Amino acid sequence: MLPFIRGWTDVQRTPRANRRLGATLAFVAGAANAGGFLAVGQYTSHMTGVMSSLADHLALGQFLLAGAALAALVTFIAGAMSTALLVNWAQRRQLHSSYSLPLLLEASLLMVFGVLGASLGLHSALLLPATVLLLCFTMGLQNAVITKISRAEIRTTHVTGLVTDLGIELGKLVYVNRSAALGQVRANRERLRTHALLVACFFVGGVMGALGFKWVGYITTVPLAALLVLLSLRPLWRDVQARLAPPGNAAP
Repeated sequence: MLPFIRGWTDVQRTPRANRRLGATLAFVAGAANAGGFLAVGQYTSHMTGVMSSLADHLALGQFLLAGAALAALVTFIAGAMSTALLVNWAQRRQLHSSYSLPLLLEASLLMVFGVLGASLGLHSALLLPATVLLLCFTMGLQNAVITKISRAEIRTTHVTGLVTDLGIELGKLVYVNRSAALGQVRANRERLRTHALLVACFFVGGVMGALGFKWVGYITTVPLAALLVLLSLRPLWRDVQARLAPPGNAAP
């Protein structure tokens, strides 16, 4: 297994591993979100916009569109719920792959998105809504993974919150402390670097995802899914070794 990614999805966590995994997942989220917009004409991680559109459509009596927005919201929540179910189920069984299981599910869903996308031209009336819901579920699933891993310190699809926190820390950074007696205003530089990294990775992922979908189409999901599988393999392999090991012998 590649030494560089060792420990990124292990149960035993470090702040450094959380940042690295968060940056990687932010890249994947940006790519999937931007690529998904080109595919279905809708951003699927922006639940603030979905809630606003739900309210607008209800107020205007556009109940079919309101139902579509509600379905997207419920599906995003279902994705987050699925992460909680998988992680808690695995933790109760003391599996090393507690955090790998949702990522493997996400990788599978990205591949399904690619397969559905290849058929959109022929069956868009049926598959377009299903694809939107699939992407919403995937974004909810992923955001919950890093939120649970980092104990809500890191999120990968909620860029509004990231940019807000980034602005707060930048405000502290440039604040001029004129009186030591009143206490010093200091920026949390570690948090500042983390949020700047996540925003940058989401943006770069969005550019790469948009270019990928523009030039090569839905096959862009393949390297994204492969990256998630690669990050998940080591803990999963440790569980397989433990399952196959003779009783009384610990897996290496």
